Amino acid sequence: MQAARGASLNPSDTGPAATDPRRRSTWWLFALVGVIAYALDLGTKQWALSALEDRDIDVVGDFFVLHLTRNPGAAFSTGTEFTTVLTCLAIVAVCAVLVVSLRLASPLWSVGLGLLIGGVGGNLTDRIIREPGVMRGHVIDWLMLPNWPVFNIADMCIMAAAGVIILQSLRGVTLRGERVTDAAEPEAEQDHA
Repeated sequence: MQAARGASLNPSDTGPAATDPRRRSTWWLFALVGVIAYALDLGTKQWALSALEDRDIDVVGDFFVLHLTRNPGAAFSTGTEFTTVLTCLAIVAVCAVLVVSLRLASPLWSVGLGLLIGGVGGNLTDRIIREPGVMRGHVIDWLMLPNWPVFNIADMCIMAAAGVIILQSLRGVTLRGERVTDAAEPEAEQDHA
């Protein structure tokens, strides 16, 4: 049992091409969730640009309104003067998530990181291709609730990803789908032997 566990933790055995079918399937789940989140975000932003340019749509009275805005900053329109820095941070975040994804063997972690890369990637695309220019583009936001900044699907994906990451961390579940206490048990057994 310990040999099998040790083999699955071998750092050289990483990536979707690893021989473990579970790891391949969880990486593909990560990729699928990421692509769907990214496409949904970009598609809805394109719709918002055409449908909401000169009008708002009241979905539920004043409680939920579709309202187009262009955000040069981060959440709550903070850091509007640091758009280029935010773009660079988003590029680093996408690269980091891609590297971490090579160790995935947990379906829930795959969903969380897929949502994260899809959301960050969607807003990053805006920063690269939208006006006023490359690396300074404004993010398209179009969902509005009372007393809350206008947001988009990418923001929802990032928040959902944060929830999954917090949940898995509190549960002590690693990227490989093992509980932290499970990984510590063989060491404890060896100490008692």
